[in-house]
Amino acid sequence: MAGHSKWHNIKRRKESQDAKRAKVFTKLSKEIFAAVREGGDDPHTNLRLRMAVTKAKAENIPSDNIERTIKKASGEAGAVNYDEITYEGYGPGGAAVLVQALTENKNRTAADVRHAFSKHGGNLGENGCVSFMFNRKGQLIIERTEDIEEEELTLEAIEAGAEDFDSDESWFYIQTEPDDFEEVKKTLEELGYSFAKAEIILFPDTNTALNDDHAEKMMKLIDALEDNDDVQSVYHNFEVEEDQLSRLSC
Repeated sequence: MAGHSKWHNIKRRKESQDAKRAKVFTKLSKEIFAAVREGGDDPHTNLRLRMAVTKAKAENIPSDNIERTIKKASGEAGAVNYDEITYEGYGPGGAAVLVQALTENKNRTAADVRHAFSKHGGNLGENGCVSFMFNRKGQLIIERTEDIEEEELTLEAIEAGAEDFDSDESWFYIQTEPDDFEEVKKTLEELGYSFAKAEIILFPDTNTALNDDHAEKMMKLIDALEDNDDVQSVYHNFEVEEDQLSRLSC
């Protein structure tokens, strides 16, 4: 759990905070839009929308913006519809990469994703070539602060139904089964905890370590894919160690 989740939350070095926030808002707006079109505008009955709203709030997107997006999606007849597409392939060194996209132009997105893989030493593969390596899990991330006792949080998370718990010097990572995610989140919120991330994502069964050359190319591939506004999520089984990351960041 730790290797993937820690890497997943390493701050991107090359983007400004404002640029990152704009991209996050664009991606989450598309997810909210697609969720409303699929299951209606009521988060209480539409699980996908409820998850998208939870994720948006965790990213500090204003409630007014979220409500406007929901109303726009539910009220505009003939508005854009997004296709959901999953791309699978291998990064440099053979690490598995799975890309989830929402797009109104499948040809453009496919070409962009293929180009990113090719440019950074990867190969786009057939559907199913790596997806079997991943499982859906709930992920709750809490920032480490002086007023949070790790042992107490661990016990509370496990008692709430969490499957696994991990930590580093900056964050606490709580993993759940998808069906238990909302109950664990609700219980911890009632205990006063807030989340930097709260979402259901794909975790790899096993992680792949890469040499420095492949690791550097892999990080550039992930950056290139995440920079694409059509790409909602990038999952991989590349595990980077702290000392390796320090070397590559220099």
